Amino acid sequence: MSGDPRKTADGLTYLTGFGNEHSSEAVPGALPLGRNSPQRAPLGLYAEQLSGTAFTEPRAHNRRSWLYRIRPSAAHPAFTRRDNGRLATAPFTDAVPDPNRLRWNPLPEPAPGTDFVDGLYTLGGNGDATRRTGMAVHLYHANSSMQHRVFSDADGELLIVPERGGLLIRTEFGLLRAEPRHVALIPRGVRFRVELLDDCARGYVCENYGAPFQLPDLGPIGANGLANARDFAAPTAAYEDVEEPVEVINKFCGNLWGATYDHSPLDVVAWHGNHVPYVYDLTRFNVVGTISYDHPDPSIFTVLTSPSDTPGLAGVDFVVFAPRWLVGEDTFRPPYFHRNVMSEYMGLIEGAYDAKAEGFVPGGGSLHNMMSAHGPDHDTFRRASEAELVPQRIDDGLAFMFETRWPVTLTPAAAGADHLQSGYDDVWQGLERHFRS
Repeated sequence: MSGDPRKTADGLTYLTGFGNEHSSEAVPGALPLGRNSPQRAPLGLYAEQLSGTAFTEPRAHNRRSWLYRIRPSAAHPAFTRRDNGRLATAPFTDAVPDPNRLRWNPLPEPAPGTDFVDGLYTLGGNGDATRRTGMAVHLYHANSSMQHRVFSDADGELLIVPERGGLLIRTEFGLLRAEPRHVALIPRGVRFRVELLDDCARGYVCENYGAPFQLPDLGPIGANGLANARDFAAPTAAYEDVEEPVEVINKFCGNLWGATYDHSPLDVVAWHGNHVPYVYDLTRFNVVGTISYDHPDPSIFTVLTSPSDTPGLAGVDFVVFAPRWLVGEDTFRPPYFHRNVMSEYMGLIEGAYDAKAEGFVPGGGSLHNMMSAHGPDHDTFRRASEAELVPQRIDDGLAFMFETRWPVTLTPAAAGADHLQSGYDDVWQGLERHFRS
C-alpha cells in the first residue's frame, strides 16, 4: 500500500498554524468553491463533514472539517468485537488509586511483528470515556509497520510522544513525520496508519477524553511565548486510491472493534477545516522562566491544555521541560519539593531530568498522584544546595508531563509489571536533618 516510509517522510510539506482554518487539495479542483456540499462535488468525490465538537459549541471552540473523498465513510460492513490486547479505557475499576510514588523502567521488547496498535499498553487513567471526561496514559513499543490496517479512536484524541524511532503517520488528511523531540496530535475519530522509520519505535500516548487540546492562555505573559501557534504543522492532502482489503480498527467506548473494508479509508483527495492532525517540534518551545529568584511553577511549561468546566483546572495538561537557562539568584534551581492537588505522570524522551540523578531513564516514567510528596532526590538536593550560582544551561535532557485534575488509577498490568521499579521511595532517603535552633 506504500513505498519506502523514510523516503516518503523526507519529502513532506506542511501547512502551519494551530487552530487555523486550513485547506488542501491533492488534485487541483478537488475543493469546491463557495459551498461545502454542492449537489455534485468536484471530480466525482463525496462531501463529508467530520465534527470533533458539537455543532452548537461556540465558534471559538468548534472543531470540524469537510472531507472530499473517493468513497464516503458510511460505505463499510458491520464492525465486530476484537481483542483489546493490553489497551484499557476509563473508568478504571479493576484497582484502587494508589497514593504511593511509582516509577517504571521502559517497556520490555515486543514480540516480532508488533505494530503500533498491538504495541499499545495502558498504564492507567481517570474519568469516563463514555462521558468524555478524563484521560489515559498509554505507552507503545513496536517493531513493525501497520500493514493493511488503519486505526481510529472515537473515545478521544491521541497525543503521541515518540521516545525512540521515527514514525510516518498516514492520516485521512495527509502524512505526518514524528521523530523523537516531536509530538503528533491525532484528533478524535481521525483514521490513521503508523509506519516505522526505524527498526523499532517506542514512546508515550496521552488519550484525552475531554475537550480538545488547545494552546493555553498566556495571561500576564502577554501575546507571545510558550508554544507558538505557527510552529504546529498540519498535513497537506494525500490520498490512497486502493481497492483491496483493509482492516479498520475502531476504539469505541473502551473496546476495539474491527471491520474489513474493500478499500482504503485514507482516500480523502481534498479537505478544509480546523479538526486536523498536527506535528510539533518540542525544541521550538519558547521557555519562560525567572530572571530574578525562585523557580516558577511547572505550569509555565504547558504546551497544550484540555480545559474543564472549572477555569484554570485542566482535564489534562501536556507540559515539557525543554532546554533552558537557569539564572535564579539565591535560588534552589531544580524543581522544588511539593505536594500537588493535580496528578502527574512524567516521561523522559532523552538525557536526564534535572531533579532525578539516577533511575529515571528514557522510555521510563513516574507517577505522583495528587498530594503525594515528591521533589529532587538526595543527590540532586545536595549538589544543588552547594552549587555555585552561575548561569547554568540545561540542555542534556528532554522530559515531559501529563498533568491531570484527577488521580490516575493503574491497570493491573502496570501495578504488577516486572518493569515497575522497587524501592523508588529510597531516592529520598538520606535527606538528613539540617535544622539548627
